[in-house]
Parts: sequence; structure tokens; C-alpha cells
Amino acid sequence: QNASIDYEVKTVITDNNGQVLISVPAGFINQSSNDGAVKNLWQKHHEQPFDLTINERHYRAMVIQHASRLALIALPIDVHHQYLAQFNRQLIMILIAITFILVSIAAFSVHLGFAPLATIRQKMSGINAEQLDDRIVIADMPSELRPLAETYNAMMDKLAHNFASLSRFSDDIAHELRTPLATLSTQTQVMLSKPRDSQEYIEQLHHQHDTLAHLSNLINNMLLLAKTQKGLIHSQFHRVDSNLLLTKMIDYYEWIAEDRAICFEKTGEFKAVLGDESLLQRLFANLLANAVYYAASDSIIYISAATVTNNVADNRQVLSSSGMPISYLQITFTNRLTAPMTQAEVDKLSERFYRHHKTINMHSGTGLGLSIVHAIVNAHNGKIAITIKDEHYFAVSIKLLIA
Repeated sequence: QNASIDYEVKTVITDNNGQVLISVPAGFINQSSNDGAVKNLWQKHHEQPFDLTINERHYRAMVIQHASRLALIALPIDVHHQYLAQFNRQLIMILIAITFILVSIAAFSVHLGFAPLATIRQKMSGINAEQLDDRIVIADMPSELRPLAETYNAMMDKLAHNFASLSRFSDDIAHELRTPLATLSTQTQVMLSKPRDSQEYIEQLHHQHDTLAHLSNLINNMLLLAKTQKGLIHSQFHRVDSNLLLTKMIDYYEWIAEDRAICFEKTGEFKAVLGDESLLQRLFANLLANAVYYAASDSIIYISAATVTNNVADNRQVLSSSGMPISYLQITFTNRLTAPMTQAEVDKLSERFYRHHKTINMHSGTGLGLSIVHAIVNAHNGKIAITIKDEHYFAVSIKLLIA
């Protein structure tokens, strides 16, 4: 097709009026729609190159004036137009192909990038009570998702710990309830096995009353633990006079301590604290009761108070919303033990239903005293520490927010 197209230079010479004098090829200018085309082109372009279209053919042309003559020189450029048209078609095809490749790469990259999320989703959907030890391998995750994987693993650790704690608690409460209920059932069956005199019935009723009182105390303690572990809202906090509350508790426990020649010594400034008064009363009662029951006979229970402004557990200054340090009232209960204890043994005292073998004969409680203390302190956003000094001195230190 291109071989049949004429690519020779076309020349048309006219006078100043536009009359054709020479035309190579002949009749070239007559093929235009205007007989005065050369003169019009001269007036429009003045020896500047321009594009010209004649009979659907494209030319690069110029009009030159010499003396009284105008010369139109036109070079066919159809091949250039064909090349540009073909190039445009190829460019469009290339752009379509590149777009398709880029979209495919982007889709694959998104699929590859979200594959770790599918792993996390699969692990989350497979969570059940029998499979709480499944963790995400952090090294297999991309750097962008590693914080999410670490958070997931931390959540699973807490969930496994809480579930294990709940399982142990269920086992412990079942064991604690089974013994008194079995005792009540056995005693009742024995009493009903044959007729007995009224004195035996009265004695048995006293035994059953003690057992029921133990059960009631256990249930009340469990309800208190449940209440404190749910947390307290700020509206429940009020200004509580710690000095007055402790004085009342000490007066109550003094008559119990007198039987073993134990006395109390209170030092320091006991400031008002923020909290729930009924729970704080239970807190001090449990601490004093444990101090009396664990203390050696003919000894002194020391109760001291001090104001602190730093959180020792976090080893940093704790600031309020206004930027000022938050002050705590630190109250420490210290007593001398009858028998030496190690720090490992003391740490177990905070476990539910744990009763140390060296004190179990002196105190037949439910084993929830220090667990309740921990729960109440945590509910008040406080801190607690239990330590042994020189194997014989037992110290419980609590921190409560100062009002």
C-alpha cells in the first residue's frame, strides 16, 4: 500500500495575484478547494513551515516569495502520520498490557500481604477452652503485623492464665464446699438413724450451726471477691478517715489479741484516703485478723503510716491529669511470727484457699483473707507487697490514694 503512494516534492509557482504559473505535478493546486490557496497561505504563514492537507493527503509545506512570484513547496508526510497512528495503537496496547500486569501484581501483593491476617483469623476462629496454647510465630509475620501478632499472643496468654485461674478456683470452691456439705449430710444421717435424747439433738444443732456459719462466711467472701474483681467505678469512691477506721478495727481485735498477750502499736500520720468505706473496713479487718492469727504470743503488731508519691512497682513518678504527682498513703502491718517462714511460703498466702501448715491449727478460716485483701487493694487502684524480714517478721504493705 505504501509503495503506491507518491512521496515526491510538490511545487506550485504563482504570481502575486495567485495565478498558477508552474505546477509540479500539473494540477496539484487545482485540487484544492480555493484557487487562491497559495496567496492565502502566504498571507497566513509568511515563509513559516506549516501542515497542509489536500485530498486527504498530508504535506509539510512552506510558501516563499521571490520578486513577484510565490512558490509553494510541499513534502508528503503520509508515512509519518501512518507511523504515528500505528505507534499510538501500539502505545495503547502497551498501556493496557502494563495496566493489566500492574493490577495483577497489586492483587497478588494484596493477597500475599493479607495472608498473615488470614492466619490470625484462622487462629482466632479456632480458640476454645481446650486449645488456649496456640500462638502466632512472630518471626513469620511481616514487620507491619508483628505488633498485632504480639498483642494477640499477649491476649492469649492473659486468656489462658485467667481460664486456668478460673479452673483452679472452680476446683477449690468445689472442694471447700464439698467438705462441710458432706459433714452436714453425715451428721444428719447419723442423728436420724435412731431416736436420741434432746441434749444430743441440741449439741448436733450447734455443730451444724457452726458448719453453716462456715459455709455462709465462705459464700460471702466469694461474693466479695466477685464484686471487687469487677472493679469499682469512681463514683463509689469517697473520702474515708483511715485513722478512725483503723482505730475502730484495733479496738475490736484487741480483746482477741489479749488472750495471747499481743498488743498493737500505731505510728505515723494516717491521712484520709479515697475508697469505698465498707470495703476498706473489710480490708483492715482482714489485715488485722491475719496479723493476730499469725503473730507470736507476747508480741507487738506494728502499724505504721507514711506518705509516698512514687510508684515503686513501676519505678517511675505517677502523675495525675493535672501533671502533679499522685500521693499514696502507705500503711504497713508488721508482726513477729511464731515459726520462721520463707518468702516463697509467704507468696503462697495470697492464693485462694491456701492455709499454711504452721498456722492451720491456730486459724481455721477459709483461706481467702489475703486474696480478698489483694482484690480490694487492686479495686482501689492501689498496691500491695508482702515480705518476710529475717524469717520471723511478717510485713504487709498497702498503698491507697490520698483524698
